Amino acid sequence: MSVVKTSLRNFLAHKGRMILSGAAVALSVAFVCGTLVFTATMQTTFDKLFAESASDVMIQPGEDGSAMDESPSTGRFDAMPPEVIGEIEAVDGVETAVGIVQSTSIVAVGPDNESVGPTGGAPTMGVNWTHVELRTMEEPEGALPEGPDEIMIDGDTADSSGLGIGDTIRIMGVNGTTEHTVTGVVEFATTNPGAAVVYFDTETAQQVLLGGEGFTGVYVDGDGSVSDEVLRDRVADAIDTSGVRVLTNAEYTQENQDALGAFFNVIQYVLLGFALIALLVGIFLIVNTFTMLVAQRTREIGLFRAIGASRRQVNRSVLLEALILGVVGSVLGFVLGVGLAVGLMAVMGAFGLNLSTDDLTISTAVPITGIVLGITVTLVAAYFPARRAGKITPMAALQDAGLPGDKRAGRIRATIGAVLTVAGALMLFLTTTAERTVAAGGYLGLGILLTLVGMVVFAPALVGGIVKALAVVLLRIFGPIGRLAERNALRNPNRTGGTASALMIGLALVTSLAVVGSSMIASATEEIDRSIGADFIVQTSNFQPVLPDAAEAVRNADHLAAVSEMRGVSAEVTADGDSFEQSFSAVDDSFPDMIRVEMAEGSFADALAPGAVAIGSARADTENLAVGDEITVTFEGGEETTLTIGGITAPGSNPEAMPAYVSMETVRDSVPESELPLAWMLMAIADEGQVDAARESLDSALEPMPQMEVRDQAEYKEMIEQQIGQLLNMVYGLLALAIIVAILGVVNTLALSVVERTREIGLMRAIGLSRRQLRRMIRLEAVVIALFGALLGVAMGLAWGAGAQQILALEGMEVLALPWFTIAVVFVGAALVGLLAALVPAFRAGRMNILDAVSTE
Repeated sequence: MSVVKTSLRNFLAHKGRMILSGAAVALSVAFVCGTLVFTATMQTTFDKLFAESASDVMIQPGEDGSAMDESPSTGRFDAMPPEVIGEIEAVDGVETAVGIVQSTSIVAVGPDNESVGPTGGAPTMGVNWTHVELRTMEEPEGALPEGPDEIMIDGDTADSSGLGIGDTIRIMGVNGTTEHTVTGVVEFATTNPGAAVVYFDTETAQQVLLGGEGFTGVYVDGDGSVSDEVLRDRVADAIDTSGVRVLTNAEYTQENQDALGAFFNVIQYVLLGFALIALLVGIFLIVNTFTMLVAQRTREIGLFRAIGASRRQVNRSVLLEALILGVVGSVLGFVLGVGLAVGLMAVMGAFGLNLSTDDLTISTAVPITGIVLGITVTLVAAYFPARRAGKITPMAALQDAGLPGDKRAGRIRATIGAVLTVAGALMLFLTTTAERTVAAGGYLGLGILLTLVGMVVFAPALVGGIVKALAVVLLRIFGPIGRLAERNALRNPNRTGGTASALMIGLALVTSLAVVGSSMIASATEEIDRSIGADFIVQTSNFQPVLPDAAEAVRNADHLAAVSEMRGVSAEVTADGDSFEQSFSAVDDSFPDMIRVEMAEGSFADALAPGAVAIGSARADTENLAVGDEITVTFEGGEETTLTIGGITAPGSNPEAMPAYVSMETVRDSVPESELPLAWMLMAIADEGQVDAARESLDSALEPMPQMEVRDQAEYKEMIEQQIGQLLNMVYGLLALAIIVAILGVVNTLALSVVERTREIGLMRAIGLSRRQLRRMIRLEAVVIALFGALLGVAMGLAWGAGAQQILALEGMEVLALPWFTIAVVFVGAALVGLLAALVPAFRAGRMNILDAVSTE
């Protein structure tokens, strides 16, 4: 019991010094708990949506992509005939059968000629209004749509686009363009999945979305006389089930849950990965905190040992303090995590996905996971300082505070760190010799792990040389104050190395990602310059297929020498008895003038000949295929056909296409015209000397179609740079938590260092050091520690990034570009971090009473 009381007393006595370590634990646990709550809430929300919207039996598109199946690439249907409703209603046990007409291959344009739908990739959905919609929607405001000129829109779309009842909207789809008046607005009763929804009456929906009669799905409700399984079987026996699936409510819900669950798992794993990075950084903060606290209490622990306390009791006392810190920080982190989850839900709402706090899902596993993780991390981090505390002898009561350094242990640590770092560097170098992506990835992963651990262990041994070099450049100009700051940073290499290591990890990740991003941009730019011969690239702004009217408008534009379409078509390929899925870029005869495709074997002209295909070199290696081999191909929506491999494309031969190619003529030989995919990109070459006139003509032709974007090569490069930049900014934002925890580590180290040097500071003040000089000394010390961490982080990040770029090189992205601007920002940011971290410790040091400080034991 005395050990418990002593631990609690020490914790409360030093609670101010524990706050920042507790904050690190709380932030890290908050990220973990917030991630788990957020993803669970998304899962719950969509589970409710599927369960509430489904009928007892659902008839859905078949797995083979035939009847009723709308492919994102085709936008067309082979709809179920209208007679199917009567056939289902005649089944014993069926109460109602409602035919559904639905398509996502439409574009809605408002009266200001702006796209009404989402711009982030979510589709605009056209649906016929039936009573089943009231399961997920409120009662509409205004009138329901009746006749070919009327539509109803969802409330979120009305709010975001400024539309209302009486406004006119153009609907563009695969069957042409129609004009409609908004007669009503309907709000979501459940979550809005992010799409814009346009409602028609059933007959209009059939004509606009299908181009004829029929349904894309059927909702069947029973009269309660039989189970859903029996009803499903009866319905399946009564209708033609070729190309369709007849599912119970439970089967339909589970299928959708599984599909979304895989996506949510990816999000969860990514966010948890960044949370674990923050936890790793937090370990350094906790280690430093307890190491310094133990050092400052050396005499106290010595006295404790002198009056009979055993090593085990001292060890246990420190670990109990860590346990208290872990419990308090973890509980607070769980509470903050729930708040973080609510904040993430609000962010998703800004992107159109409205998640209600009514569905907030907090399972028992969330607080248990967060608290256990936080406590475990804290205890692990405090273990070695606790062991050092247990080794303090009673004689330490007669010595000055502070633990003597173990030079032999320091040399052993430096040796181990150097060996691990060199071994990791060797693994990173081996990425340059790997011929396969898997091997290069293995070398990279092992290299990152070894260099990370090695540099963490080796960092204290580097303090003397690097800090002295930084001092010559930055500190010596401040005279005696700079020299004092230098000596303070050098005083305890383990402490300085540990503090810098926390910052090093975050900055290494930032730097390595910047190297990868800049290399991707440089490689894509070089590839565009080398391979794209087209003057213009035409795509949709929301990553949807190009509608036929838009493709026709491009083809009819003036001053164009040639126009080429690129379409994506999926296929099942069989070679030597083995089957695999393959996506092809289906292109026309003018495509070779638009893009120069580099071949590893064979010629591109032979690959585009009738009855031939080109495949990527990676696939050729995996499946042991060569030019001249015959393969059996079944294109989506088509019949089985035998084709010959006419060529093998080199890695990275085209930044915008699949590595496999086939001519549209070959696809048309086995796929009906109604099943052909829509183009997802068009390219055009202007008449000689008419580039400006051609651009003006294209812009004019596509003016009524705001979803279309026309880019020249310079604009295309800029788009790629922006896309990569947005992805990197998102990752940097997630890494910000690790950086914040690292900053807390610098603050905590300085604060504890000020306490440790209270008497020394009092003596310096007594002999004439001013408050301003004292604060400058602490700020300079913080800056040099932060820059030391930045140097290690940038060096390690450059090595990681170069290794990662070698993997990209195997995929054809061969340019290694160093992000000098980002590197400069990292160093400037590190210096600012040091200054900010030193503000509070410097202020506290400056306010010390000289006499009280001098008399401190």
